[in-house]
Amino acid sequence: MPSERRYVLTLTCPDTTGIVARIAGFLADAGGWIVEAGYHSDVDSGWFFTRQVVRADSLQFDVDELRRRFAEVAAELGSDRSGHDASAPDQASWTVTDTGVPKRAVLLVSKELHCLHDLLGRVAAGELPVRLEAVIGNHDTLEGVVRAHGVDFHHVPFPAEPDGKAAAFTEVGRLVDKHDPDAVVLARFMQILPASLCTRWAGRALNIHHSFLPSFVGARPYHQAHVRGVKLIGATCHYVTADLDAGPIVEQDVIRVDHGDTVADMVRRGRDIERLVLARGLRWHLEDRVLVHGNKTVVFR
Repeated sequence: MPSERRYVLTLTCPDTTGIVARIAGFLADAGGWIVEAGYHSDVDSGWFFTRQVVRADSLQFDVDELRRRFAEVAAELGSDRSGHDASAPDQASWTVTDTGVPKRAVLLVSKELHCLHDLLGRVAAGELPVRLEAVIGNHDTLEGVVRAHGVDFHHVPFPAEPDGKAAAFTEVGRLVDKHDPDAVVLARFMQILPASLCTRWAGRALNIHHSFLPSFVGARPYHQAHVRGVKLIGATCHYVTADLDAGPIVEQDVIRVDHGDTVADMVRRGRDIERLVLARGLRWHLEDRVLVHGNKTVVFR
């Protein structure tokens, strides 16, 4: 992240002519110094997506006033050419965020160390623009590593019986929500979130799945891949929804394997891809580079 303070504006709305000019004119009139600008016009859906970044010191007012003024612009642009009110669900949306206000994240883990260790190291090195508020584990295996990084760890056991698991998720939800995080990261949590938490954390909960979705959903994807004899294995960072491993995809990558690789080889090599994909996806989410529309994403890298 740049050292200077910046304001990030995003907008998704029905596409039409003049949107870029309207936003650019609005920022220019406010004295905004644009340092990044991304645009995407989706022909199939008829929607427009943009991400704008301005220097905070170029404006004569604060971020709250910028939000108030941009809300008026977004409302104007949030109607399609027939005048349809775009404030309805699945219609126009916008955000204005301030890089001077640290984003917050809570990590959910199980016994697997690699993704957690990678994120802890990146945060410690200042490579991710986030403050880790807590790590919650359904086992206590990783507590020592977490506390060594100065992060709070909460152990929430998950009993096998349904009532016990429901109570455990209630406690996980309580622990997460008290931090009001910008990101809830399932760093190989290995538990399926109930629909209620998927809804509550919609657009904030990120999962790393150890396959190139939509191939090999569910459990033991490396074993599935080995049986199928694939030549590429991958990992997918996606937003969590009530549909298992079917949420909007943020980032994916692959690595080549061959007939001589065992399942253990695939697991070992796949962990490298999982680390990278999760770190990229989380960074793009924290930097407001990911705009979700339906079950697809536009990612301004």
